[in-house]
Amino acid sequence: MDEEKSEFGYTKKSAWECFSDEQIQEAYSFCEGYKDFLGKVKTEREAIDVISKITEHHNRKTYVNKHASAAIITKGLKPLSEGLRIIISHVDSPRLDLKQIPLFEDSESNLAMFQTHYYGGIKKFQWVTIPLSIHGVVIKKDGSKVTFSLGEDINDPVFFVPDLLPHLSHKIQDNKKLKDAIQGEYLDLAIGTKLDKNSEKNKLKNAILNKLHEEYGLIEEDFISAELEIVPSFKPRDVGFDRSMIGAYGQDDRVCAYTSLKAVLDVENPNYTSIVLFVDKEEIGSEGNTSAQSATFLRSLITEIDPNVDIDKVMLNSKVISADVDAAITPNYTEVFELKNASAIGKGISMSKYTGHGGKYSANDASAEYVGEIRRMLNDHQIPWQTGELGKVDNGGGGTVAKYFSRLGMSVIDVGPPVLCMHAPFEITSKLDVYACYLTYKAFLTQ
Repeated sequence: MDEEKSEFGYTKKSAWECFSDEQIQEAYSFCEGYKDFLGKVKTEREAIDVISKITEHHNRKTYVNKHASAAIITKGLKPLSEGLRIIISHVDSPRLDLKQIPLFEDSESNLAMFQTHYYGGIKKFQWVTIPLSIHGVVIKKDGSKVTFSLGEDINDPVFFVPDLLPHLSHKIQDNKKLKDAIQGEYLDLAIGTKLDKNSEKNKLKNAILNKLHEEYGLIEEDFISAELEIVPSFKPRDVGFDRSMIGAYGQDDRVCAYTSLKAVLDVENPNYTSIVLFVDKEEIGSEGNTSAQSATFLRSLITEIDPNVDIDKVMLNSKVISADVDAAITPNYTEVFELKNASAIGKGISMSKYTGHGGKYSANDASAEYVGEIRRMLNDHQIPWQTGELGKVDNGGGGTVAKYFSRLGMSVIDVGPPVLCMHAPFEITSKLDVYACYLTYKAFLTQ
Protein backbone atom coordinates (compact mmCIF):
# COMPACT_ATOMS: atom_id res chain seq x y z
CA MET A 1 0.00 0.00 0.00
CA ASP A 2 2.96 2.27 0.67
CA GLU A 3 4.54 1.72 -2.73
CA GLU A 4 4.36 4.06 -5.70
CA LYS A 5 2.76 2.90 -8.94
CA SER A 6 6.28 2.47 -10.27
CA GLU A 7 6.95 -1.24 -10.52
CA PHE A 8 10.14 -1.13 -8.49
CA GLY A 9 10.23 2.10 -6.49
CA TYR A 10 9.27 2.70 -2.87
CA THR A 11 7.92 6.06 -1.77
CA LYS A 12 5.83 6.95 1.23
CA LYS A 13 2.30 7.92 0.30
CA SER A 14 -0.07 10.07 2.27
CA ALA A 15 -2.93 8.31 4.04
CA TRP A 16 -5.12 10.97 2.44
CA GLU A 17 -4.33 9.39 -0.93
CA CYS A 18 -4.72 5.83 0.29
CA PHE A 19 -8.03 6.17 2.12
CA SER A 20 -11.34 6.73 0.35
CA ASP A 21 -13.54 9.68 1.31
CA GLU A 22 -15.73 7.24 3.25
CA GLN A 23 -12.74 5.90 5.19
CA ILE A 24 -11.62 9.44 5.99
CA GLN A 25 -15.04 10.15 7.46
CA GLU A 26 -14.82 6.89 9.44
CA ALA A 27 -11.44 7.97 10.76
CA TYR A 28 -12.80 11.32 11.96
CA SER A 29 -15.74 9.57 13.63
CA PHE A 30 -13.47 6.94 15.23
CA CYS A 31 -11.30 9.66 16.74
CA GLU A 32 -14.23 11.24 18.57
CA GLY A 33 -14.30 8.16 20.80
CA TYR A 34 -10.53 8.32 21.11
CA LYS A 35 -10.62 11.94 22.28
CA ASP A 36 -13.28 11.05 24.84
CA PHE A 37 -11.03 8.25 26.11
CA LEU A 38 -8.03 10.58 26.42
CA GLY A 39 -10.10 13.09 28.34
CA LYS A 40 -11.05 10.48 30.94
CA VAL A 41 -7.64 8.85 31.24
CA LYS A 42 -4.67 10.78 32.63
CA THR A 43 -2.97 8.00 34.64
CA GLU A 44 -2.30 4.29 34.28
CA ARG A 45 -4.84 3.46 37.02
CA GLU A 46 -7.52 5.50 35.26
CA ALA A 47 -6.66 3.82 31.95
CA ILE A 48 -7.07 0.33 33.40
CA ASP A 49 -10.34 1.33 35.10
CA VAL A 50 -11.83 2.80 31.91
CA ILE A 51 -10.58 -0.11 29.76
CA SER A 52 -12.21 -2.54 32.20
CA LYS A 53 -15.52 -0.67 32.10
CA ILE A 54 -15.57 -0.54 28.29
CA THR A 55 -14.72 -4.23 28.11
CA GLU A 56 -17.42 -5.13 30.61
CA HIS A 57 -19.92 -3.10 28.58
CA HIS A 58 -19.13 -5.44 25.67
CA ASN A 59 -19.74 -8.49 27.89
CA ARG A 60 -16.05 -9.35 27.88
CA LYS A 61 -13.73 -10.02 30.80
CA THR A 62 -10.70 -7.97 31.78
CA TYR A 63 -7.90 -9.60 33.76
CA VAL A 64 -6.46 -6.86 35.99
CA ASN A 65 -3.05 -6.98 37.65
CA LYS A 66 -2.56 -4.72 40.67
CA HIS A 67 -4.62 -1.79 39.32
CA ALA A 68 -1.99 -0.81 36.71
CA SER A 69 -1.91 -3.50 34.02
CA ALA A 70 -4.57 -5.64 32.38
CA ALA A 71 -5.34 -8.11 29.61
CA ILE A 72 -8.21 -9.18 27.38
CA ILE A 73 -8.23 -12.76 26.09
CA THR A 74 -10.03 -13.92 22.94
CA LYS A 75 -10.03 -17.67 22.36
CA GLY A 76 -9.28 -18.78 18.81
CA LEU A 77 -10.11 -21.77 16.64
CA LYS A 78 -6.60 -23.21 16.47
CA PRO A 79 -4.95 -25.11 19.34
CA LEU A 80 -3.14 -22.91 21.83
CA SER A 81 0.05 -24.87 21.14
CA GLU A 82 0.21 -23.16 17.72
CA GLY A 83 0.85 -19.87 19.47
CA LEU A 84 -0.82 -16.64 20.48
CA ARG A 85 -1.34 -13.33 18.76
CA ILE A 86 -0.36 -10.65 21.28
CA ILE A 87 -0.67 -6.88 21.11
CA ILE A 88 0.99 -5.05 23.98
CA SER A 89 0.81 -1.32 24.70
CA HIS A 90 1.64 0.75 27.76
CA VAL A 91 -0.69 3.06 29.65
CA ASP A 92 1.82 5.17 31.62
CA SER A 93 3.07 8.52 30.35
CA PRO A 94 5.74 11.03 31.45
CA ARG A 95 4.55 13.24 34.30
CA LEU A 96 5.42 14.63 37.72
CA ASP A 97 4.89 12.49 40.83
CA LEU A 98 4.52 13.88 44.35
CA LYS A 99 7.31 12.99 46.74
CA GLN A 100 6.35 10.94 49.79
CA ILE A 101 6.51 13.94 52.08
CA PRO A 102 5.67 16.67 49.55
CA LEU A 103 4.17 19.58 51.50
CA PHE A 104 6.24 22.60 52.49
CA GLU A 105 5.86 26.35 52.68
CA ASP A 106 8.02 29.08 51.21
CA SER A 107 7.40 32.00 53.51
CA GLU A 108 9.38 34.50 51.40
CA SER A 109 7.11 33.95 48.38
CA ASN A 110 4.02 33.29 50.53
CA LEU A 111 3.32 30.02 48.70
CA ALA A 112 2.46 26.57 49.94
CA MET A 113 4.15 24.01 47.69
CA PHE A 114 4.28 20.31 46.82
CA GLN A 115 7.65 18.79 45.97
CA THR A 116 7.68 16.48 42.94
CA HIS A 117 9.90 13.87 41.34
CA TYR A 118 9.53 13.70 37.56
CA TYR A 119 8.65 10.36 35.95
CA GLY A 120 10.02 9.31 32.58
CA GLY A 121 11.81 11.31 29.92
CA ILE A 122 10.59 14.91 29.98
CA LYS A 123 11.91 18.27 28.90
CA LYS A 124 11.60 19.99 32.27
CA PHE A 125 11.09 23.47 30.82
CA GLN A 126 7.86 22.28 29.15
CA TRP A 127 6.24 21.66 32.55
CA VAL A 128 6.46 25.15 34.04
CA THR A 129 3.66 27.75 33.90
CA ILE A 130 1.03 25.42 32.46
CA PRO A 131 -2.22 24.39 34.21
CA LEU A 132 -1.76 21.10 36.02
CA SER A 133 -4.11 18.60 37.67
CA ILE A 134 -3.65 16.17 40.55
CA HIS A 135 -4.72 12.57 39.93
CA GLY A 136 -4.26 9.39 41.89
CA VAL A 137 -4.98 7.63 45.15
CA VAL A 138 -4.11 8.02 48.81
CA ILE A 139 -4.33 5.12 51.24
CA LYS A 140 -5.22 6.60 54.60
CA LYS A 141 -4.01 5.52 58.01
CA ASP A 142 -7.10 3.32 58.52
CA GLY A 143 -6.63 1.61 55.12
CA SER A 144 -9.42 3.43 53.31
CA LYS A 145 -8.75 4.98 49.90
CA VAL A 146 -9.20 8.53 48.67
CA THR A 147 -9.25 9.09 44.90
CA PHE A 148 -8.11 12.38 43.37
CA SER A 149 -8.99 13.86 39.98
CA LEU A 150 -8.69 17.55 40.68
CA GLY A 151 -8.21 20.13 37.97
CA GLU A 152 -10.16 18.61 35.07
CA ASP A 153 -13.57 20.22 35.55
CA ILE A 154 -13.91 23.85 34.57
CA ASN A 155 -14.91 24.62 38.18
CA ASP A 156 -11.93 22.81 39.70
CA PRO A 157 -8.82 24.65 40.82
CA VAL A 158 -5.64 23.95 38.87
CA PHE A 159 -2.00 24.07 39.96
CA PHE A 160 1.27 25.21 38.38
CA VAL A 161 5.06 25.11 38.57
CA PRO A 162 6.38 28.70 38.83
CA ASP A 163 9.11 29.96 36.51
CA LEU A 164 11.30 33.03 36.51
CA LEU A 165 10.25 36.09 34.49
CA PRO A 166 12.52 36.95 31.52
CA HIS A 167 13.57 40.25 33.12
CA LEU A 168 15.44 38.35 35.86
CA SER A 169 16.46 35.12 34.17
CA HIS A 170 19.58 36.27 32.32
CA LYS A 171 22.21 35.19 34.84
CA ILE A 172 20.48 32.22 36.41
CA GLN A 173 18.85 30.57 33.35
CA ASP A 174 19.46 32.14 29.96
CA ASN A 175 23.12 31.15 29.60
CA LYS A 176 22.60 27.55 30.61
CA LYS A 177 22.00 24.62 28.33
CA LEU A 178 18.30 24.12 27.70
CA LYS A 179 18.23 20.84 29.66
CA ASP A 180 19.82 22.53 32.69
CA ALA A 181 17.77 25.72 32.80
CA ILE A 182 15.05 24.08 34.90
CA GLN A 183 16.34 21.63 37.50
CA GLY A 184 14.36 18.62 38.68
CA GLU A 185 14.24 19.87 42.25
CA TYR A 186 12.72 23.13 40.99
CA LEU A 187 9.61 21.42 39.62
CA ASP A 188 7.65 22.25 42.76
CA LEU A 189 3.92 22.72 42.53
CA ALA A 190 2.26 25.89 43.81
CA ILE A 191 -0.92 24.91 45.71
CA GLY A 192 -2.03 27.86 47.84
CA THR A 193 -1.38 31.17 49.59
CA LYS A 194 -3.97 31.26 52.37
CA LEU A 195 -2.68 31.45 55.96
CA ASP A 196 -3.98 29.62 59.01
CA LYS A 197 -4.47 32.56 61.40
CA ASN A 198 -4.66 30.24 64.42
CA SER A 199 -1.14 28.86 63.92
CA GLU A 200 1.92 30.50 65.42
CA LYS A 201 4.24 29.03 62.75
CA ASN A 202 3.93 27.08 59.46
CA LYS A 203 0.80 29.09 58.74
CA LEU A 204 0.79 28.28 55.01
CA LYS A 205 1.46 24.57 55.46
CA ASN A 206 -1.08 24.22 58.25
CA ALA A 207 -3.75 25.95 56.18
CA ILE A 208 -3.30 23.33 53.44
CA LEU A 209 -3.27 20.46 55.96
CA ASN A 210 -6.49 21.77 57.50
CA LYS A 211 -8.09 21.98 54.04
CA LEU A 212 -7.02 18.45 53.12
CA HIS A 213 -8.30 17.06 56.40
CA GLU A 214 -11.57 18.95 56.12
CA GLU A 215 -12.31 17.83 52.53
CA TYR A 216 -10.61 14.41 52.34
CA GLY A 217 -9.87 13.35 55.91
CA LEU A 218 -6.13 13.30 55.20
CA ILE A 219 -3.20 13.84 57.53
CA GLU A 220 0.36 14.52 56.39
CA GLU A 221 1.54 10.98 57.06
CA ASP A 222 -1.04 9.68 54.54
CA PHE A 223 1.08 11.04 51.69
CA ILE A 224 3.61 8.29 52.39
CA SER A 225 1.11 5.71 51.10
CA ALA A 226 -0.06 7.68 48.08
CA GLU A 227 0.30 7.60 44.31
CA LEU A 228 -0.43 11.16 43.29
CA GLU A 229 0.49 12.24 39.78
CA ILE A 230 0.69 15.75 38.36
CA VAL A 231 -0.54 15.88 34.78
CA PRO A 232 -1.56 18.62 32.32
CA SER A 233 -5.10 19.91 32.62
CA PHE A 234 -5.39 20.26 28.84
CA LYS A 235 -8.43 18.75 27.18
CA PRO A 236 -8.05 16.73 23.95
CA ARG A 237 -8.60 19.09 21.04
CA ASP A 238 -8.87 19.01 17.28
CA VAL A 239 -5.83 20.65 15.71
CA GLY A 240 -5.59 22.50 12.40
CA PHE A 241 -8.06 24.33 10.17
CA ASP A 242 -8.99 20.95 8.70
CA ARG A 243 -9.29 19.33 12.13
CA SER A 244 -7.03 16.57 10.82
CA MET A 245 -4.96 16.20 13.99
CA ILE A 246 -5.52 15.55 17.69
CA GLY A 247 -3.67 17.38 20.43
CA ALA A 248 -3.68 15.85 23.92
CA TYR A 249 -1.57 14.70 26.82
CA GLY A 250 -0.54 11.04 27.05
CA GLN A 251 -0.97 9.92 23.44
CA ASP A 252 2.29 8.04 23.95
CA ASP A 253 1.15 5.36 24.37
CA ARG A 254 -2.59 5.54 25.03
CA VAL A 255 -3.25 5.89 21.31
CA CYS A 256 -2.09 2.28 20.95
CA ALA A 257 -3.99 1.21 24.07
CA TYR A 258 -7.25 2.61 22.73
CA THR A 259 -6.87 1.32 19.18
CA SER A 260 -5.90 -2.18 20.35
CA LEU A 261 -8.84 -2.16 22.79
CA LYS A 262 -11.26 -1.24 20.01
CA ALA A 263 -9.71 -3.82 17.72
CA VAL A 264 -9.99 -6.74 20.14
CA LEU A 265 -13.60 -5.87 20.99
CA ASP A 266 -14.46 -5.89 17.27
CA VAL A 267 -12.94 -9.33 16.59
CA GLU A 268 -14.94 -12.55 17.05
CA ASN A 269 -13.85 -16.17 16.53
CA PRO A 270 -10.29 -15.49 15.34
CA ASN A 271 -8.04 -18.28 14.10
CA TYR A 272 -5.48 -17.79 16.86
CA THR A 273 -6.13 -17.12 20.52
CA SER A 274 -5.14 -13.55 21.29
CA ILE A 275 -4.10 -11.57 24.33
CA VAL A 276 -4.26 -7.78 24.25
CA LEU A 277 -2.08 -6.46 27.06
CA PHE A 278 -1.95 -3.04 28.70
CA VAL A 279 1.14 -2.56 30.90
CA ASP A 280 2.69 0.03 33.18
CA LYS A 281 6.17 1.47 33.82
CA GLU A 282 7.37 1.46 30.20
CA GLU A 283 8.52 5.06 30.50
CA ILE A 284 11.00 4.13 33.25
CA GLY A 285 12.40 0.96 31.71
CA SER A 286 9.52 -1.46 32.29
CA GLU A 287 10.57 -2.19 35.85
CA GLY A 288 8.19 -3.59 38.47
CA ASN A 289 5.43 -6.16 38.80
CA THR A 290 2.96 -4.43 36.45
CA SER A 291 5.40 -3.95 33.58
CA ALA A 292 6.27 -5.87 30.42
CA GLN A 293 9.28 -7.38 32.18
CA SER A 294 7.01 -9.19 34.64
CA ALA A 295 6.42 -12.41 32.67
CA THR A 296 4.50 -13.95 35.58
CA PHE A 297 1.29 -12.15 34.59
CA LEU A 298 1.57 -13.38 31.01
CA ARG A 299 2.26 -16.93 32.15
CA SER A 300 -0.76 -16.82 34.44
CA LEU A 301 -2.92 -15.73 31.50
CA ILE A 302 -1.74 -18.63 29.36
CA THR A 303 -2.47 -21.00 32.23
CA GLU A 304 -5.93 -19.43 32.52
CA ILE A 305 -6.59 -20.42 28.89
CA ASP A 306 -5.21 -23.95 29.24
CA PRO A 307 -3.61 -25.14 32.49
CA ASN A 308 -2.07 -28.17 30.74
CA VAL A 309 -0.34 -26.42 27.87
CA ASP A 310 3.45 -26.22 27.45
CA ILE A 311 3.89 -22.47 28.08
CA ASP A 312 7.36 -22.29 26.52
CA LYS A 313 6.10 -23.94 23.33
CA VAL A 314 3.22 -21.47 23.16
CA MET A 315 5.64 -18.57 23.52
CA LEU A 316 8.00 -19.90 20.84
CA ASN A 317 5.09 -20.09 18.39
CA SER A 318 3.58 -16.72 19.31
CA LYS A 319 3.66 -13.50 17.31
CA VAL A 320 3.58 -10.08 18.88
CA ILE A 321 2.98 -6.47 17.94
CA SER A 322 4.70 -4.10 20.33
CA ALA A 323 2.13 -1.33 20.00
CA ASP A 324 4.05 1.86 20.59
CA VAL A 325 4.37 5.20 18.87
CA ASP A 326 7.20 6.45 16.70
CA ALA A 327 8.72 9.91 16.38
CA ALA A 328 7.22 11.92 13.53
CA ILE A 329 9.50 14.06 11.39
CA THR A 330 9.44 17.49 13.02
CA PRO A 331 9.52 20.65 10.91
CA ASN A 332 12.51 22.94 11.53
CA TYR A 333 14.46 20.01 13.01
CA THR A 334 14.65 17.61 10.07
CA GLU A 335 18.44 17.35 10.39
CA VAL A 336 18.13 14.89 13.31
CA PHE A 337 16.06 12.45 11.22
CA GLU A 338 17.28 10.09 8.52
CA LEU A 339 14.45 11.09 6.27
CA LYS A 340 14.25 7.98 4.07
CA ASN A 341 13.73 5.85 7.17
CA ALA A 342 11.72 8.19 9.39
CA SER A 343 7.95 8.35 9.70
CA ALA A 344 5.83 11.39 8.92
CA ILE A 345 2.49 12.38 10.39
CA GLY A 346 -0.45 11.61 8.11
CA LYS A 347 1.30 8.86 6.15
CA GLY A 348 -0.13 5.90 8.00
CA ILE A 349 1.08 3.42 10.56
CA SER A 350 4.81 3.26 11.30
CA MET A 351 6.56 -0.13 11.27
CA SER A 352 9.96 -0.29 13.01
CA LYS A 353 12.06 -3.39 12.36
CA TYR A 354 14.39 -2.46 15.21
CA THR A 355 14.65 -0.01 18.08
CA GLY A 356 17.49 0.70 20.51
CA HIS A 357 20.35 3.16 20.15
CA GLY A 358 23.82 3.32 18.63
CA GLY A 359 24.71 -0.12 17.32
CA LYS A 360 21.17 -1.37 17.98
CA TYR A 361 21.94 -1.74 21.68
CA SER A 362 18.96 -2.68 23.89
CA ALA A 363 16.99 -3.41 20.75
CA ASN A 364 14.54 -5.90 19.42
CA ASP A 365 15.37 -6.60 15.78
CA ALA A 366 12.56 -8.39 13.96
CA SER A 367 13.46 -11.08 11.43
CA ALA A 368 13.09 -10.46 7.70
CA GLU A 369 10.43 -13.18 7.60
CA TYR A 370 8.30 -11.54 10.28
CA VAL A 371 8.68 -8.07 8.77
CA GLY A 372 7.62 -9.56 5.43
CA GLU A 373 4.56 -11.15 7.03
CA ILE A 374 3.43 -7.86 8.59
CA ARG A 375 4.13 -6.00 5.35
CA ARG A 376 1.97 -8.44 3.37
CA MET A 377 -0.81 -8.12 5.94
CA LEU A 378 -0.80 -4.34 5.65
CA ASN A 379 -0.78 -4.44 1.85
CA ASP A 380 -3.51 -7.09 1.69
CA HIS A 381 -5.78 -4.95 3.89
CA GLN A 382 -4.82 -1.76 2.01
CA ILE A 383 -3.68 -0.02 5.19
CA PRO A 384 -1.33 2.96 4.65
CA TRP A 385 2.03 2.29 6.28
CA GLN A 386 5.61 3.49 6.40
CA THR A 387 8.91 2.49 7.92
CA GLY A 388 10.16 4.23 11.03
CA GLU A 389 13.42 4.78 12.87
CA LEU A 390 14.03 7.03 15.88
CA GLY A 391 16.55 9.51 14.53
CA LYS A 392 19.88 9.24 12.74
CA VAL A 393 22.40 6.62 13.83
CA ASP A 394 24.30 7.83 16.92
CA ASN A 395 21.95 10.80 17.12
CA GLY A 396 19.15 9.43 19.30
CA GLY A 397 17.29 6.22 19.75
CA GLY A 398 14.94 4.70 22.26
CA GLY A 399 13.40 1.47 23.39
CA THR A 400 10.02 -0.18 23.71
CA VAL A 401 8.70 -3.31 25.40
CA ALA A 402 9.47 -5.38 22.29
CA LYS A 403 12.77 -6.78 23.55
CA TYR A 404 11.18 -8.26 26.68
CA PHE A 405 8.82 -10.41 24.62
CA SER A 406 11.45 -11.39 22.08
CA ARG A 407 13.50 -12.73 25.01
CA LEU A 408 10.66 -15.19 25.61
CA GLY A 409 11.14 -16.60 22.11
CA MET A 410 8.32 -14.72 20.37
CA SER A 411 8.43 -12.94 17.02
CA VAL A 412 8.02 -9.23 17.78
CA ILE A 413 7.85 -6.01 15.81
CA ASP A 414 7.02 -2.41 16.75
CA VAL A 415 3.98 -0.99 14.97
CA GLY A 416 2.26 2.28 15.97
CA PRO A 417 1.39 5.77 14.75
CA PRO A 418 3.92 8.60 14.48
CA VAL A 419 3.60 11.35 17.08
CA LEU A 420 4.74 14.97 16.99
CA CYS A 421 6.05 16.55 20.22
CA MET A 422 6.43 13.14 21.87
CA HIS A 423 6.72 13.27 25.69
CA ALA A 424 5.52 16.87 25.76
CA PRO A 425 2.46 17.86 27.81
CA PHE A 426 0.57 18.29 24.49
CA GLU A 427 1.30 15.61 21.88
CA ILE A 428 0.01 15.55 18.29
CA THR A 429 -1.29 12.67 16.16
CA SER A 430 -3.02 12.44 12.78
CA LYS A 431 -6.59 11.17 12.82
CA LEU A 432 -5.89 9.05 9.75
CA ASP A 433 -2.83 7.49 11.41
CA VAL A 434 -4.91 6.68 14.51
CA TYR A 435 -7.51 4.97 12.34
CA ALA A 436 -4.81 3.10 10.39
CA CYS A 437 -3.50 1.90 13.75
CA TYR A 438 -6.91 0.46 14.65
CA LEU A 439 -7.21 -1.25 11.25
CA THR A 440 -3.71 -2.73 11.63
CA TYR A 441 -4.36 -4.24 15.03
CA LYS A 442 -7.71 -5.62 13.91
CA ALA A 443 -6.12 -7.23 10.85
CA PHE A 444 -3.38 -8.76 13.02
CA LEU A 445 -5.89 -10.28 15.43
CA THR A 446 -7.95 -11.80 12.60
CA GLN A 447 -5.04 -13.44 10.76
